[in-house]
Amino acid sequence: MVLMMAATAVSAVAPAAAQDAGGDARARFQARLGGGQGARGEQGTERRENRAERRDDRRDARNERRDDQRDARIERNDDRRDARIERNDDRRDARIERRDDQRDARNERRGDWRDGRSERRDDRRDNNNDWRNDRRDTRWDRRDDRRQAQRWNRGWRSDNRYDWQRYRYQNRNAFRVGRYYAPHRHSYSRLSIGLFLGSSFYGNRYWINDPWQYRLPPAYPGTRWVRYYDDVLLVDTYNGEVIDVIYDFFW
Repeated sequence: MVLMMAATAVSAVAPAAAQDAGGDARARFQARLGGGQGARGEQGTERRENRAERRDDRRDARNERRDDQRDARIERNDDRRDARIERNDDRRDARIERRDDQRDARNERRGDWRDGRSERRDDRRDNNNDWRNDRRDTRWDRRDDRRQAQRWNRGWRSDNRYDWQRYRYQNRNAFRVGRYYAPHRHSYSRLSIGLFLGSSFYGNRYWINDPWQYRLPPAYPGTRWVRYYDDVLLVDTYNGEVIDVIYDFFW
C-alpha cells in the first residue's frame, strides 16, 4: 500500500516537472523572439533615418548648386556689361582721338602748304636770279672761250713736244683705234677750218680725252679734240665750228 502511494506520488510529480520545464522553454523562446523583433525594428528605424538624411543632403546639394549657378550667371552678366561699357568707352575715346589727329593733320597741311607756297616763291625768285646770273656767266665764259679759240695758235706744229708724226711712226699701234661709226649713217667728207659740225659729231663718244697720248696740244676751255673718221678735229663745243684739223691722223 505504501509502495503504491509512493509510486503514485512519483508519477504525479513527474508530469508537473515536465510541465514546468516546457513552460520555461516557451518563455525563453518568446523572449528570444521578442528580442529579435526589437532589434529588427531598431535597424529599420535607423535605415529610414539614414534615407531621410541622405535625401536632405541631396536636396541641400541641389539647392547649393542652383545658388552657385545663379551667382555665376549674375557674375557673367555683370562682366559682359562691364566689358561692353569699357569697349564703348574705348571706341568713343578712339573716335575723339582720330578727330583730334585729323584736325591736327589738316592744320599741319595748311601750314605746310602756306610754308611751301612761300618757299616756292622764294625758290622761283632765287632760280630766276641764279638763271640770270648763270646766263650772264655763261655768256662771259663763251666770250672768253671764243677769244681763246680765236687766239688758237696753229703754230704748235713747230713745237717738238707735239711732233705727232714721229711719235706715230714709233708707236704705230697706238694710232690703230678701230672702225669709226658715224652718226646718222653719214658718209665721209673732207672738212676744213671754219666749217660747222652738228653736235652729234662731237659728242663725248668721239672725244680724245687725253690729247698728249697722241702728242697733241691741250685743247682750250670750250673746245675739244674729236675723232672724225681717220681725221682729228679741234671743235668749238658751243657752236660746232672747226678750229683746227689734221687729216689721216689715225691708221
